[in-house]
Amino acid sequence: QVQVVESGGGLVQPGGSLRLSCAASGSTASIKDMAWYRAAPGKRRELVASIPSTGSTTYADSVKGRFTISRDNARNTVYLQMDNLKPEDTAVYYCYITAGTTILYGTWGQGTQVTVSS
Repeated sequence: QVQVVESGGGLVQPGGSLRLSCAASGSTASIKDMAWYRAAPGKRRELVASIPSTGSTTYADSVKGRFTISRDNARNTVYLQMDNLKPEDTAVYYCYITAGTTILYGTWGQGTQVTVSS
């Protein structure tokens, strides 16, 4: 099993920055892909950014050029650097990690609130 703990959310002014962290524990050797999703008020979760074990990163069009996803495999941690934040970025952000050997499974973080407001 993989467990994840998120941190870094909070209140920030438009144009500001936040860095989200998601640290995994447990069966970390089986971790494959990592991603960040978000759910704005009244909306379902949408993919923000993903970073596979191999290959290119992926970003939603709405965050390209502003957000950067990265991972530190030694620390079993995925980060989301969010710059030039906009009010429309306000949402609950969720970490999602895919792991497994013979069978793949996904683990969701509990979510962390990001509020962009003056």
